[in-house]
Amino acid sequence: MAMCLPNIKNEMFKLQVTLLLFFNTYKCKFAGHHKTHHMRPLTAIFSIITIALLLHSCVPARKYEEMEAKYKQAESDLASCKTKHEATEKSLADIQTELAELKKSNDKLRSDTAEQGRVIRTQRYLYDKINEQNREIQRQLEFLRKGAEDDSKKLSTEMEALRIQLQRKEDELKTLEKDLDRRKSELEKSEVRVKELEDMLAKKDAAVKALKDKVAEALLSFKDKGLTVEQKNGKVYVSLEAKLLFATMSYNVDKEGKEALIKLAKLLETQTDLEVEVEGHTDTDKIHRTEVPIDNWELSVLRATSVVKLMLANSKMDPKKITAAGKSEFLPVHVTDKAKNRRIEIVLIPNLDELYKILEK
Repeated sequence: MAMCLPNIKNEMFKLQVTLLLFFNTYKCKFAGHHKTHHMRPLTAIFSIITIALLLHSCVPARKYEEMEAKYKQAESDLASCKTKHEATEKSLADIQTELAELKKSNDKLRSDTAEQGRVIRTQRYLYDKINEQNREIQRQLEFLRKGAEDDSKKLSTEMEALRIQLQRKEDELKTLEKDLDRRKSELEKSEVRVKELEDMLAKKDAAVKALKDKVAEALLSFKDKGLTVEQKNGKVYVSLEAKLLFATMSYNVDKEGKEALIKLAKLLETQTDLEVEVEGHTDTDKIHRTEVPIDNWELSVLRATSVVKLMLANSKMDPKKITAAGKSEFLPVHVTDKAKNRRIEIVLIPNLDELYKILEK
């Protein structure tokens, strides 16, 4: 068994243990940085120091074995540190690869969102413009809130007045809406009446045209003898020149004229919804006579009356629906042809009582 040395040797033994622990720690640090080639000089130095200390000290065998065990543990820890470092480097490479993939994904996301960014900026610009007025109102309200109490009361009074005015306007609007609904309803009813009126006018026009065609066909043989049949203003005008009916200055109907008038009267006696007006017309030549007729007025009236009497005497026409009128020279149909102005016009007027009833509604 080894002998114990003086106290100074014990101190050197403590220094030896301290160096061993320092060496173990230093080895782990260098192992993390792949600098194991630096450990060889340190190992040699440590061995020399250990031998020197052993030469100058007396260490029990048990202590030496403990130190040897610690040294082997330090060697084991160093190997473990190397293994961990290698695993760390592999994990670092995997992380770097994943980081590269993430960077690619990030670049793609940046590219994909660029257009959306531009759209969002445009929308935000429009949104800001739209909200600018609202922000201005908010600033004004903030200014008013910070104003004096009198201003606040004044504002409240004005706002109340505006509220009352708005309420009044709303009431007026409701009244106008009711009036509009009423007018709309009246307009719809009027449109129905107008449609009825248009339909009836169309029927009347069709009936007048049929009558005109029937009269023209009945009096076709007199077409080239100064007789014309026209439809205008919703009426049928049968015009007979004076030469077909009367001798000069006479108001007695000739034989040929009687034939035409009787045919017309026979046709009209079945038309119960017609008003008939017989008009006598003359030219502008003045009459200078003392016996009847003494002027164009009298001549036109006498001729119209003769025609009416003839038609009533030779048909079943209702006398209440026929009228004789003299127009004298004041409704000419031609500027220079006096013969055309000397005429009898028989105006066939449809009964418009039903139309008047619709209009009255």
